Amino acid sequence: MKTINTDHKHILITGGSGGIGIELIRVFAEASDHVTFTYRPGEDSRRRALDLVERFRDYRVEALALDVGDPESHAQLMQSLTEPVDVMIHNAGVGTKTVERAASTYKGQDEAFFRVNAIGPLWLSEDLLPRMQEKGRGKILFVSSVDGGITHFPRFRAADGMSKAAVAFLGRQLAATLAYTGIDVFTVCPGATDTPMFQASTLQGLTPEQRRSLETSLPGGRLIEPREIADLCFYLCRDEARILRGAVIDASLGLGVCPAVMS
Repeated sequence: MKTINTDHKHILITGGSGGIGIELIRVFAEASDHVTFTYRPGEDSRRRALDLVERFRDYRVEALALDVGDPESHAQLMQSLTEPVDVMIHNAGVGTKTVERAASTYKGQDEAFFRVNAIGPLWLSEDLLPRMQEKGRGKILFVSSVDGGITHFPRFRAADGMSKAAVAFLGRQLAATLAYTGIDVFTVCPGATDTPMFQASTLQGLTPEQRRSLETSLPGGRLIEPREIADLCFYLCRDEARILRGAVIDASLGLGVCPAVMS
């Protein structure tokens, strides 16, 4: 359990029911923060979210529905929040395979990449910024990807990397806009992380031997654990991380500087 807390802040996490999202809930809840996480509307998603709330029943954790790419859903979320947000973590996203659940046509999927991965985080940040500016402090974290945020991988869809590059740009743009305020902005770019998204895009269909071969070919010789990304995000919400404000952080275990192994 974490021994350092963040003064019992209100943390809003989008995409809380995925691999990294669950670990983000855990790390902030264990620090005694109030955690609100979002899930995609739908009965299956709602049940998974309620299961998570039950799992963390000893902490202050709540779940709200949000379609990240729908402005009306954003408005409903803002009305449902029970208190001002101190830390916003944009973790929801779609990847090369998971985007197929968001749209049925190829061009529709291209649009979904941008609405979910980039435009939605822009809208939500704009919704939350006025209150943060009134308070004179706050943290905004964007979870992008090594693909697009740092480098490029031809085997993944162009719109996927383009949207992740866009959200990395958004992080830098907001950091520049807010440079003389008490609001810190960071962008984290994970690499090959053991999440349902990476399972769908890369690991699904591999034999155990093929998976072992892939993992040993990666810099570091393994996949990144979701908890490692959550721990990094937790650190960025501490005061001593302010020296990194505006940074786009390559959290890929070296894949960002050695991308050929995934090409």
